[in-house]
Amino acid sequence: MATLVFVANRFGAEKRIDVPEGGEIVDISDHHFAPIPFSCRSASCGTCQVEVLEGEDLLEPMNDAEADLIPLLGGKGRLACQARVKPGVEGVIRLRSVLAT
Repeated sequence: MATLVFVANRFGAEKRIDVPEGGEIVDISDHHFAPIPFSCRSASCGTCQVEVLEGEDLLEPMNDAEADLIPLLGGKGRLACQARVKPGVEGVIRLRSVLAT
Protein backbone atom coordinates (compact mmCIF):
# COMPACT_ATOMS: atom_id res chain seq x y z
CA MET A 1 0.00 0.00 0.00
CA ALA A 2 1.16 3.54 -0.70
CA THR A 3 1.46 6.09 2.07
CA LEU A 4 1.17 9.80 1.34
CA VAL A 5 3.24 11.91 3.70
CA PHE A 6 2.44 15.61 3.68
CA VAL A 7 5.29 17.68 5.09
CA ALA A 8 3.51 20.72 6.46
CA ASN A 9 6.49 23.05 6.78
CA ARG A 10 10.26 23.27 6.68
CA PHE A 11 10.42 22.14 10.33
CA GLY A 12 9.24 18.66 9.38
CA ALA A 13 5.69 18.42 10.77
CA GLU A 14 4.05 15.54 8.89
CA LYS A 15 0.66 14.04 8.22
CA ARG A 16 0.66 10.40 7.02
CA ILE A 17 -2.23 8.85 5.10
CA ASP A 18 -2.44 5.29 3.80
CA VAL A 19 -3.91 5.17 0.29
CA PRO A 20 -4.37 1.50 -0.70
CA GLU A 21 -6.62 2.34 -3.67
CA GLY A 22 -4.56 5.24 -5.04
CA GLY A 23 -6.43 8.34 -6.23
CA GLU A 24 -6.04 12.06 -6.83
CA ILE A 25 -3.81 13.76 -4.30
CA VAL A 26 -6.12 16.77 -3.93
CA ASP A 27 -9.10 14.54 -3.07
CA ILE A 28 -7.04 12.55 -0.56
CA SER A 29 -5.67 15.71 1.07
CA ASP A 30 -9.11 17.34 1.15
CA HIS A 31 -10.74 14.28 2.72
CA HIS A 32 -8.03 13.98 5.40
CA PHE A 33 -7.47 17.70 6.08
CA ALA A 34 -3.88 17.55 4.83
CA PRO A 35 -1.99 20.82 4.31
CA ILE A 36 -2.31 21.25 0.53
CA PRO A 37 -4.05 24.45 -0.56
CA PHE A 38 -6.15 24.28 -3.72
CA SER A 39 -8.62 26.37 -5.61
CA CYS A 40 -9.58 25.44 -9.18
CA ARG A 41 -9.08 21.64 -9.37
CA SER A 42 -8.55 22.03 -13.14
CA ALA A 43 -4.83 22.79 -13.60
CA SER A 44 -5.38 26.46 -14.27
CA CYS A 45 -4.24 28.29 -11.11
CA GLY A 46 -1.21 26.43 -9.70
CA THR A 47 -2.30 26.91 -6.09
CA CYS A 48 -1.92 23.20 -5.34
CA GLN A 49 1.63 22.83 -6.68
CA VAL A 50 3.60 20.37 -4.58
CA GLU A 51 7.24 19.43 -4.39
CA VAL A 52 7.68 15.66 -4.57
CA LEU A 53 10.39 14.90 -2.02
CA GLU A 54 10.16 11.11 -2.40
CA GLY A 55 8.18 8.56 -4.41
CA GLU A 56 7.70 10.29 -7.77
CA ASP A 57 7.62 6.85 -9.43
CA LEU A 58 4.49 5.95 -7.43
CA LEU A 59 2.51 8.66 -9.21
CA GLU A 60 0.81 8.39 -12.60
CA PRO A 61 2.56 10.34 -15.39
CA MET A 62 1.49 13.96 -15.90
CA ASN A 63 -1.57 14.52 -18.03
CA ASP A 64 -1.57 17.21 -20.75
CA ALA A 65 -3.12 19.94 -18.56
CA GLU A 66 -0.52 19.46 -15.83
CA ALA A 67 2.34 19.23 -18.33
CA ASP A 68 1.24 22.54 -19.86
CA LEU A 69 1.08 24.44 -16.55
CA ILE A 70 4.12 23.12 -14.65
CA PRO A 71 6.66 24.87 -16.95
CA LEU A 72 4.88 28.17 -16.30
CA LEU A 73 5.30 27.57 -12.55
CA GLY A 74 9.05 27.00 -12.70
CA GLY A 75 9.22 23.56 -14.24
CA LYS A 76 9.28 21.36 -11.17
CA GLY A 77 6.86 19.59 -8.89
CA ARG A 78 3.36 18.38 -9.58
CA LEU A 79 -0.17 19.71 -9.26
CA ALA A 80 -2.10 17.97 -6.50
CA CYS A 81 -5.33 18.50 -8.46
CA GLN A 82 -3.98 16.43 -11.34
CA ALA A 83 -1.43 14.04 -9.82
CA ARG A 84 -2.75 10.58 -9.05
CA VAL A 85 -1.28 7.87 -6.85
CA LYS A 86 -1.05 4.65 -8.86
CA PRO A 87 -3.42 2.00 -7.49
CA GLY A 88 -1.82 -0.99 -5.79
CA VAL A 89 1.69 0.43 -5.46
CA GLU A 90 3.88 0.02 -2.38
CA GLY A 91 5.96 2.79 -0.85
CA VAL A 92 6.05 6.32 0.45
CA ILE A 93 5.20 9.50 -1.42
CA ARG A 94 6.46 12.53 0.49
CA LEU A 95 5.05 15.91 -0.59
CA ARG A 96 5.33 19.52 0.48
CA SER A 97 3.16 22.38 -0.73
CA VAL A 98 5.18 24.90 -2.70
CA LEU A 99 3.14 27.69 -1.06
CA ALA A 100 4.03 26.40 2.42
CA THR A 101 7.80 26.60 1.91
